[in-house]
Amino acid sequence: MKVGFIGLGIMGRPMAKHLISGGHDLFLHDLAPLPEPLLSAGATACASGREVAQRAEVTILMVPDTPHVEAALFGPSGVADGLSSGKIVVDMSSISPIATKEFARRINERGCDYLDAPVSGGEVGAKAASLTIMVGGPQAAFDRVKPLFELMGKNITLVGGNGDGQTTKVANQIIVALTIQAVAEALVFASKAGADPAKVRQALMGGFAASRVLEVHGERMVKRNFDPGFRIELHQKDLNLALQGARALGVSLPNTATAQELFNACIAMGGSTWDHSALVRALETLANHQVA
Repeated sequence: MKVGFIGLGIMGRPMAKHLISGGHDLFLHDLAPLPEPLLSAGATACASGREVAQRAEVTILMVPDTPHVEAALFGPSGVADGLSSGKIVVDMSSISPIATKEFARRINERGCDYLDAPVSGGEVGAKAASLTIMVGGPQAAFDRVKPLFELMGKNITLVGGNGDGQTTKVANQIIVALTIQAVAEALVFASKAGADPAKVRQALMGGFAASRVLEVHGERMVKRNFDPGFRIELHQKDLNLALQGARALGVSLPNTATAQELFNACIAMGGSTWDHSALVRALETLANHQVA
């Protein structure tokens, strides 16, 4: 299949690599210089999103936020300008469900299908091709693109119509943020009480409190490894989507709001590019104690 890929950052690079390894022809565009290993592997550089869409059957976007998706799709020389009837646009970014429905409508007007397919699993999942992919859009388009998804992820679900994939991702980010907060609070408490946080984590991994967050991010907190797999500024963006949606729906998300304030505190400390597990640093500041 001829596949376009726009956005070759921390997540996009390994995802695109899996598509090349799967035998697909790749057409790439990014605002930053394109990764040389992808070009050496046979990918083709394109000067614009329009050129990508002209040359590809399926165009995938993996960019940071809603405005970036809108610019990539509908800005000057954007993807929409290069589409022809029957093609598919797949947005794998994590953005506003409301905006997604509008983007889908505008792409549909051009005779093309649209899938919102945000992912969970971070850089580790992208490299291991084990991402969870939550998809919104028509069944026929999903069936056509699913072989591409299977090269990038393991748990692939068509949730419903356009926007439902993004809604699922927002729900995912609420759970992840609150679990990070819970693990951070537990380890700060245990460490301040004089227990060895590494051994506390090991013990908890054998009980009902066990989770992927405790396993991976708990270890990050103990070992002080906050190099980004998923940046705080991006999780903050996702929680903004959750809180904006909650206001529109008349829903209260009190614990989500608390987690967002802790992310805000980390950013005030200069941590916008820390891994989201570094939320623990805000709690450590409040406790005047570092997990160690």
